Amino acid sequence: MTLPHWNHPTVSRRTAVKAGAAGVLGLGMNHLEALRAADGEQAEAASAGTAKSCIYIFLSGGLAQQDSFDLKPHAPSAIRGEFNPIATATPGIEICEHLPRLAQRSDKWALVRSLTHPTNGHTLGHYFMLTGHSVAPIFRGDRQPRPTDWPSISSIVGDALPARNNLPPAVMLPERLVHWSGGTIPGAYGGMMGSRRDPFIIEATQYGDPFWRGAYPEYTFPQLPKTEPTAARPTVFQAPSLELQAGLTSGRFDRRLDLLGSIDYQRAALERSAEGEQYDRHRQSAISLLASDRIRRAIDVTNADSKIQERYGRNTFGWSLLMAYRLVEAGVNMVQVNLGNNEAWDTHGEAFWRLREKLLPPTDRALSALLDDLNGSGLLDSTLIVMGGEFGRTPKISMAGNTYDEPGRDHWGAVQTLFFAGGGVRGGNVVGSSDKDAAYPASDPQKPENMAATIYNALGIPRTAMWQDDVSRPHHIYFSDPIRGLM
Repeated sequence: MTLPHWNHPTVSRRTAVKAGAAGVLGLGMNHLEALRAADGEQAEAASAGTAKSCIYIFLSGGLAQQDSFDLKPHAPSAIRGEFNPIATATPGIEICEHLPRLAQRSDKWALVRSLTHPTNGHTLGHYFMLTGHSVAPIFRGDRQPRPTDWPSISSIVGDALPARNNLPPAVMLPERLVHWSGGTIPGAYGGMMGSRRDPFIIEATQYGDPFWRGAYPEYTFPQLPKTEPTAARPTVFQAPSLELQAGLTSGRFDRRLDLLGSIDYQRAALERSAEGEQYDRHRQSAISLLASDRIRRAIDVTNADSKIQERYGRNTFGWSLLMAYRLVEAGVNMVQVNLGNNEAWDTHGEAFWRLREKLLPPTDRALSALLDDLNGSGLLDSTLIVMGGEFGRTPKISMAGNTYDEPGRDHWGAVQTLFFAGGGVRGGNVVGSSDKDAAYPASDPQKPENMAATIYNALGIPRTAMWQDDVSRPHHIYFSDPIRGLM
């Protein structure tokens, strides 16, 4: 018996559309009609998922589990660190004292404290956690995405689910994950699925040298504190703009257009172009949506109501999660939010003041506002939130040579904590545990494959679903089971 799978039409190379702060919604279609299977087995599997959208918050650099969601207050001082646990609204669950808003909302979220994979390297760790595969068949580690890479979770979801409201099915914001050396970190793209299945990328930020990090402009810090900056501190979340590159039409649009300032001009130009091209119906609809009030509102976060910006935070973390909320509200299926380019969570040194003053406060504020808005609008049950990084941090605190004045923690793939909310997740819940030093899983270990399967299952993607590459070879979507006890 042939395994059922979802078929997708053959299309030309996906349009490369580069957006500034939000330039993009609608022109980067993945050009597919993901079909729910007609047979009963798939229909039954698909109905199990309650979520329509997923927001995957990626903390590039690696969040320390001992200093956030898995504190070890009874461990020796060289392990437990400087932070104290506080009680949450759920009896028996404690988290870091610098996450007070999330503590008050513990009935809305759950933790998995036992995610593990076999690398301590940033690039491979990104690859594992962005693709949902803890084995890389071909991986060179040179920070160069390749067509032999596993497809990202975002690409899988974008391909598997039908686009809604003529919007891109998968979006990544507010920036690509670019290493401070200049290389693009692999794992976030279509890989073996083809570049046309890359997520639609909204590029809204620009970091300067020497490796500015954090949530600018309110929470910016230089990664190398003993090195004088050679570029100005970033302060601007870029105004929306569009750049249409080769592949959209037979010619090229070489001009960069401001989305909000010249929307009428853009729409007219695009519609004239569409008359001479064989656009599919999704792209035709996207052109019309560019001028809609809903899309303008979704992407224009820096001009949102002052009270809304205050709740989320007037910084890249707050604006990014506000944009994610509005995109989900508009109908985008998958939004990957990269909080912390240049590996901002890579706290080798000066870890505690950076977490206390620069990283945890904007995350606590923005994520709490996102939970409140999703819950208040009735979208929390249909929106799965997942948050994690490429790995955790070492149990033992150490000094990183002469680079920093204060200690921190190194890379640690053996265990990290994942945050889940919405989309059928049972709030006030903890799955798995780490040992007394938060060094290794002590119970119910999970892998990136389990995390990915949890996302797919929550979104109703059948276990028998497959994707096809450019030569019609079928590929499985699931490589493990969803995390038990989470939903």
